[in-house]
Amino acid sequence: MSDSSTTHATTEPEDGSKRDFIFLATGATAAAGAAAIGWPLVAQMGKAADTLAAGSIEIDLSKIAVGQQLKMLWRGKPVFVRHRTKAEIETAENTDISDCPDPETDNERLVPDNNGNLRPEFLVMVGVCTHFGCVPVGEAGEFDGWYCPCHGSHYDTSGRIRKGPAPKNMEIPPYVFVNENVIKVG
Repeated sequence: MSDSSTTHATTEPEDGSKRDFIFLATGATAAAGAAAIGWPLVAQMGKAADTLAAGSIEIDLSKIAVGQQLKMLWRGKPVFVRHRTKAEIETAENTDISDCPDPETDNERLVPDNNGNLRPEFLVMVGVCTHFGCVPVGEAGEFDGWYCPCHGSHYDTSGRIRKGPAPKNMEIPPYVFVNENVIKVG
């Protein structure tokens, strides 16, 4: 009998490595199972394809005549794209910005095209008054830009606040030139 107990004792692992392997394998399987269940739950929290598509719009600038303004909706807000006349550009560039409540040059409000050139003839803005969110009327007000009829804010031909209760210039949305005649807002 002593022979069988000696034989049995020599075949058993002394450090418990089988037990450690079983614990590690069980833990790895449980982690893989949790990931398999959790991944779809996390992935569904992302933005849907239709939401991402609504997050940007493309605008063909060639369809806007000189002196005209196009109004589009982007993320539920109006976007004004104005094809400014030479007189409007000159007025915007020659404005003494020290007179503006929110000083910004006209060039600071423009985005360069793919060649790095500014295109001052096109002004792109979120068409919302920065006072209480009304939609200003174009080609109106004391500075021939936009006028907000809600509380009397006057914006110039660069969309800068010049008079009234609005604290800031109209916002410039993020946009890029897709090509010479098309911009992508958002």
